[in-house]
Amino acid sequence: MPIGDTLGGFIRPGYNPLLVTDAPTIGAASESGDDGISIAFTAPSDVGGGAITGYTATARDTVSGVTFAGTGASSPVTVTGLTKGQTYTVTVSATNAYGPSGGSAASNSIAIFNGAALWMWGRNSSGMLGDSTFTNRSSPIQVGALTTWSHTGGGAFITMGLKSDGTAWSWGSGGYFQSGRGTNDNTSSPNQIGALTKWVSISASYNNVAAIQSDGTMWCWGMGNYGGNGQGNTSNYNSPVQVGVLTDWLQASSGYYSCVAVKTDGTLWSWGRNNQGQIGDGTTVNRSSPVQIGALTDWAKVSRIYFTTGAIKTDGTLWMWGENNYGQLAQGNTTDKSSPVQVGALTDWLEISAQYTHTMALKTDGTIWCWGSNTQGAVGDGTTTSRSSPVQVGALTTWSRISAGWKSSYGLSTGGTIFSWGLNQFGELGLNNTTYYSSPVQVGALTTWVRLGQIWRAAGAVK
Repeated sequence: MPIGDTLGGFIRPGYNPLLVTDAPTIGAASESGDDGISIAFTAPSDVGGGAITGYTATARDTVSGVTFAGTGASSPVTVTGLTKGQTYTVTVSATNAYGPSGGSAASNSIAIFNGAALWMWGRNSSGMLGDSTFTNRSSPIQVGALTTWSHTGGGAFITMGLKSDGTAWSWGSGGYFQSGRGTNDNTSSPNQIGALTKWVSISASYNNVAAIQSDGTMWCWGMGNYGGNGQGNTSNYNSPVQVGVLTDWLQASSGYYSCVAVKTDGTLWSWGRNNQGQIGDGTTVNRSSPVQIGALTDWAKVSRIYFTTGAIKTDGTLWMWGENNYGQLAQGNTTDKSSPVQVGALTDWLEISAQYTHTMALKTDGTIWCWGSNTQGAVGDGTTTSRSSPVQVGALTTWSRISAGWKSSYGLSTGGTIFSWGLNQFGELGLNNTTYYSSPVQVGALTTWVRLGQIWRAAGAVK
């Protein structure tokens, strides 16, 4: 008789009750040495027909898709050979004498790998540069002396930061309830958000913040107008509040009173303001709780800012919806869309960064493409002509990261150099001047940058 289980008198092929039936449950993922992640987990309760003989942990690079593996006899298991500053999705499987279990149920656990020094520049009217002043800076300045920062980004007059120990920090204006510290005060240096050490991603916009913890839970705070906090109401929150009870959130991006997110099952969800169709459900009705966008399960990455949303599927196709006043949906027109529409027919899109009036995207061949408003040169094609279809930025094929700012753009090369272009009113390009540029210009001479972050009229990076 074949191995299987009986269901209504029939054998279900492919099911082996001798295998490890349950998958391990992931706990915290922490930095290990200079190139590794240590992944903690709880052993399965059902081990099938034999004792567990070992565990395999994998870490998947969320940009390139390359997977690294490590093995061990018990928790934790370490995966090495990783890249400083990169983000990895981690899973753990258990093996007994009859074979392996499936991947851990908590495969949504995203490890922000390694820390570095944080540098910022640009507008500083509310202290969002974190240097204990309110002075604008047109060149990068270091924020404190710590080298444990893993991520930075922000919204209107406020900056968010994550450290490699899983703590979350904010500084700048708290006037839109987005500080996350239970106050609405301004501060010009980093202050910790609560005491938790399991934050793995954070996205801030004009007045809302969305963050995910290592257990896959989603948390929001900020102004609640239009339901942007996902709580089924329009209340303001100046401390993190959990969005529902689910533990399968993978990635989120906050917009203007709204948010869009992807789950580990590849489904797409959105909530908040919907005046331009940015929710993507085919309506312009505001949603105060997450609603699923369509029924597809192949969404991989999302980006929203203000009223425009962009997303990439697992097949490498690019989709956009929402406001299109400046051609930022790349449809060759300026018509708003309330449901996702594909950008061309290509299947080699890797990253997307949407902003108020323009959009940036990175392809697998290392090229950057931009479109939308170009009055300040943010498209980067050497002109100030707005574009409603993607245009390549220069001829380089060595770009590794992108970040769209307020009418400005930033790119990080594989060689560790940062380039910027577009609006530069407050020195937000980091070029030691306030000159606008319509083509990429290198920020300093350093080649050790590993991550970019954009704040309203300012920027930050770690190295």
